[in-house]
Amino acid sequence: MNAYSQLQIDLRQMILAIESAVSLVGMNDTNHGKRVGYIAGQLAHQLGYSDQSVQYAFDLGLLHDCGVSTQQMHSNLVNHFDWQDAHVHCQIGHDLLKDFEPLAQFAIPILYHHTPWEELVDNDISAQDARMANLIFLADRIDILASTHYGIDILLANKEILHSINHFAKHYFDPVIVNAFNSVAGSEAFWIALEDRHIIRYTWDMGQIGNNQPLSISQIKQLSMIMSYIVDQKSPFTAQHSLRVSALAKFLAESYGLMDEQCEKIEIAGLLHDLGKLHTPDNILEKPGPLNELERSIMNEHSYETYEILRQIKGLGEIAQWASFHHECLNGAGYPFHPNKKDLSIEARVIAVADVFQALVQDRPYREGMRISEVVEILENFTQSGKLDQDIVNIAKKNQQECFCIAKGLLEK
Repeated sequence: MNAYSQLQIDLRQMILAIESAVSLVGMNDTNHGKRVGYIAGQLAHQLGYSDQSVQYAFDLGLLHDCGVSTQQMHSNLVNHFDWQDAHVHCQIGHDLLKDFEPLAQFAIPILYHHTPWEELVDNDISAQDARMANLIFLADRIDILASTHYGIDILLANKEILHSINHFAKHYFDPVIVNAFNSVAGSEAFWIALEDRHIIRYTWDMGQIGNNQPLSISQIKQLSMIMSYIVDQKSPFTAQHSLRVSALAKFLAESYGLMDEQCEKIEIAGLLHDLGKLHTPDNILEKPGPLNELERSIMNEHSYETYEILRQIKGLGEIAQWASFHHECLNGAGYPFHPNKKDLSIEARVIAVADVFQALVQDRPYREGMRISEVVEILENFTQSGKLDQDIVNIAKKNQQECFCIAKGLLEK
């Protein structure tokens, strides 16, 4: 058994990565999932659930908003206690997880985590799924009501939050879970722990526990596809971008002659390379014209955000670097790290070429997708200026028709 076949990632590390990515959509508040996980875990403990169920509630809280990709959807969920279209992200989250065996157990509670308790008890789902779904609904709404008070006056506002939750209790929430909240809400520590510096530490501590369920390389790839879907749904102009960059990068790597294990890891890095764009404002991604200096500077942060998400996953160090280097140039003109030419591995160079190629052929808000001849000309100019690797670009030129079809999604690779 070689080292590559032993590459395994702990499931909770990937769950934390999903939460970190999805929470970026909150822009100025990137800890919502962590807080919902903490609140859900505290309520589960108060209810006398087993340690395993408490950890399940925590993980479910981290994952509950995995169907949220856009600022607009996040804003509506934050600004309305019972938004009429809340079910949309619940359905997306359910569909993302239901066929992925390691996380399928969370799909049903996610589907119903905005369903009022009075409606939920009439649904044909298990009592455990119903209770967990409502537990997350309550935890989510507690955090939404409290979010503007953290670090300011949370120990004064908590009484009003408690009053609001009890006001909605009969219709929206299971009275048993509300009673558990009434009990934990009397502790100042419960509220103080929700402030940023504390919740980050708590989540980090939980991440060290692990869940003794390592993921195989095929499962890592499948989960990476789920994560790529989340980021690509942020804008119709980036739909399937990560999936196609991944496929093209794998083709270029195979054509270059890299080993099978390298090609598969490059494929995963391609799927994950744009995770940081979840923190890019929607209006910048969809601007129908050139970005100004400020907008460009904000856009240029996304590669680093990708690195921050992935580098915390033990075992994904190389993949994190390859993914986050996709805008770096051999001449040092890229962003955000400006590594020396010798530090730009062949894997990172492959992903950089694949990213440029796919972006050029894809329709964007400010232009239509380019023809092959235009793409080849731009790639050649980039090699002459020292931005892209000549050998990789030559492979793309030699196989330009096949690369074009892969980048446009016209054939499967």
